[in-house]
Amino acid sequence: MFNKIIKRGHKKGSKSEDSTAGYAPPGNRSSGVLSTSNVVVNHASRVGPSGSGGTNCAPLPGPAIAAAPSPPPAGAIETLPSFRDVPVSERQALLLRKVQICCYQFDFRDTLKSVREKEIKRQALSELVDYIQSGAGKMHENVQEEMVRMVSINIFRCLPPSAHENSGTEAIDPEEEEPYLEPAWPHLQIVYELLLRYVVSQDTDIKVAKRYINHSFVLKLLDMFDSEDPREREYLKTILHRIYGKFMVHRPFIRKAINNIFYRFIYETERHAGIGELLEILGSIINGFALPMKEEHKLFLVRALIPLHKPKHVAIYHQQLSYCITQFVEKDYKLADTVIRGLLKYWPVTNCQKEVLFLGELEEVLEATQTPEFQRCMSPLFRQIARCLNSPHFQVAERALFLWNNEHIVSLIAQNRNAILPIIFEALEKNIQSHWNQAVHGLTINVRKMFLEMDVELFDNCQRQYEEKQAGAKELEARRESAWKRLEEVAGEDMIAV
Repeated sequence: MFNKIIKRGHKKGSKSEDSTAGYAPPGNRSSGVLSTSNVVVNHASRVGPSGSGGTNCAPLPGPAIAAAPSPPPAGAIETLPSFRDVPVSERQALLLRKVQICCYQFDFRDTLKSVREKEIKRQALSELVDYIQSGAGKMHENVQEEMVRMVSINIFRCLPPSAHENSGTEAIDPEEEEPYLEPAWPHLQIVYELLLRYVVSQDTDIKVAKRYINHSFVLKLLDMFDSEDPREREYLKTILHRIYGKFMVHRPFIRKAINNIFYRFIYETERHAGIGELLEILGSIINGFALPMKEEHKLFLVRALIPLHKPKHVAIYHQQLSYCITQFVEKDYKLADTVIRGLLKYWPVTNCQKEVLFLGELEEVLEATQTPEFQRCMSPLFRQIARCLNSPHFQVAERALFLWNNEHIVSLIAQNRNAILPIIFEALEKNIQSHWNQAVHGLTINVRKMFLEMDVELFDNCQRQYEEKQAGAKELEARRESAWKRLEEVAGEDMIAV
């Protein structure tokens, strides 16, 4: 028995395990599943040991430089005739040959290397795009399988690390960081265009296509959203949106996978290049939610969208996030209380620019809020607004005062003035007496006048209470000073006695 175990330990590895070529030779297919060992998505510097939804690149010793693809065998790349130069009966075979040529990869960092082969590949890709776009007829299943495999080989790759990850220097603000532009983009763009045309084509049979555009493919596509090249993210956004619309079977999986990206971004890394693009897709998805809204969608709002306000660099994607949040409230007005309390939970304390963004989003949410939901959260809400009114940063105070320019918000405040005015009256008076900015001072006077016109009696009561509170504070301060003076006198007498 022991000898048998030893013999098994020396068993020869399979061919798939031994395949380590830098390019994917055409023709090696296995039931539509991409099996090339060089196709990886994430890199070790961005994804931890157990990253979700993709294959990690193993960290290599030395500097973080991606290995150049191995050149294709001599004579493997040859110029093929165009589709119009061959009979219709031979076009599927020609299509397959062109797809197989496009499986070969080249090093685009060296512009003088393999110039002829690169041009042949580019031309073949362009002809494939034209063929699908022309609607020349349905592709055979084996051609579709090979084409999705070719797309996978070209676009699913190891992303380069950010500049600070590569050099070990301190991370810089993502808003100021120069994006890395993919040197292979002239070819990658055509590959993405080909995939887009394939997905949207009327000739694409969903039942066949979903065998190859499967969960694994979608996960790897989502991993590529971390690319720093904005041109690539724009294509990815369009393609994923089209896949979501056409492949209904993938919809729950796509939503869950996007959730997982958000969770990791919020609670682990706080660095991801494609959050804005993913939120744009979700904005469209949320717009199509049926009513009554599913519990799954409400949990997504509470667990993923609202916590996206937490990261420091929320300004990069705040416009898209605000749109998604507002879409939820417009779809189901009963969610307004949940959203407003969520905003208050993550309200910034020391980041003034972030506060301005929050106030802008708050106005959009309040515009879609009905009276019952407003009444549930108005007390904590206006305590926070009062703090913003007294902010020494004039943009925060000014943006808070601009809420009174919105007719719907003013009507909500007027209906509930008995609860709101006592909360913010002191903040208004402090601004009039001591705020350094003239614009804020003028806006505060206008808001104060608005409340006076709403309810004179309530205004007078609030002013009387404020004056009494100020008088009590002055009396307390006078007693405190008197106590300190007596203490100093007693201490002086003791010193003289000693």
